[in-house]
Amino acid sequence: MSDPSVIDTSVIDTKYWHALEDGRVQCDACPRACRLREGQRGLCFVRGRENDRIRLFTYGRSSGFCVDPIEKKPLNHFLPGTAVLSFGTAGCNLACRFCQNWSMSRSRETDTLADRASPEDLARTAERLGCRSVAYTYNDPVIFLEYAIDVAQACRERGIRSVAVTAGYVSPEPRAELFRHMDAANIDLKSFSEDFYYRICGAHLQPVLETLEYVKHETKVWLEITTLLVPDANDSDAEIEALTQWIAGHLGPDVPLHFTAFHPDWKMRDRPPTPPQTLTRARRIALSNGLRFVYTGNVHDREGGSTFCPGCGARVIERDWYELGEWKLDAQGCCIECGTQLPGVFDGAPGTWGAMRLPVRLAQ
Repeated sequence: MSDPSVIDTSVIDTKYWHALEDGRVQCDACPRACRLREGQRGLCFVRGRENDRIRLFTYGRSSGFCVDPIEKKPLNHFLPGTAVLSFGTAGCNLACRFCQNWSMSRSRETDTLADRASPEDLARTAERLGCRSVAYTYNDPVIFLEYAIDVAQACRERGIRSVAVTAGYVSPEPRAELFRHMDAANIDLKSFSEDFYYRICGAHLQPVLETLEYVKHETKVWLEITTLLVPDANDSDAEIEALTQWIAGHLGPDVPLHFTAFHPDWKMRDRPPTPPQTLTRARRIALSNGLRFVYTGNVHDREGGSTFCPGCGARVIERDWYELGEWKLDAQGCCIECGTQLPGVFDGAPGTWGAMRLPVRLAQ
């Protein structure tokens, strides 16, 4: 039997909610706007109503920690070759049928959150392991907003940067607060179809587009985009044309775009994996629409994984999976062949972390 005198520090109050006239309380963290009665949880599972307010139930609790190459997030223009300490919690505010982290994002068991870490613990661990950044990933930092922000503040005090890996499904006020504390973001643009978002993700397209425009035009956060191509769902020429034309027209040609391969998982095990030629075709369409940095992922494609100078066409960063090879940038990120400045965050010589993935157990 639990001791009632012991305070559960993983449960905290939140501020993005309001009471409704019918007695319910609405969570305002994301466009889902869950309207809850006492004791109910939102679709994300980690935010719910308790004592007539919306509370977060997973503060300081994680499904695990791991040191990854920053390119795995994926971020190709943000401190290339460096290590990033990655962690997530449980739950998600989307319901993507193809989710490839479903064991965490769809978890409804807080017992899976075996690892505990305060923001200071995470910042100290990142520093000790030589990580240049911390990534809020695996599920979505939008739903553990308060924890992510506190970690980001603790990291900033130690010169460690913060990376949001997110679906971008967030309401305007919490969006502004979250990205005020981030240094880089990879946002999933899951499709350019409202029907796809509604039927397959349980969400809507427009709020994601608004987040992309907000991050690009109203913050200093370095932005990259990922689109997972699902066979016969969002991989048609017409949709890829529309998606890449929108990015070029609304965000500009220098936002890196990653097309990644689907593999059968969770509730979409009836689909085949994405053929590599689909990613190559999508990359060709994106480049023809003016995007300068288009990558393929989840497949072995040295051409599609490498970075080319938009000025002279030289390969300036060679990538073989997550291993960096040929490097033709100076310390400021300029092409040594022609002097063109590459967009991104470059800070001296590239890191040498490589493809290593290191699970981490934080000291309690």
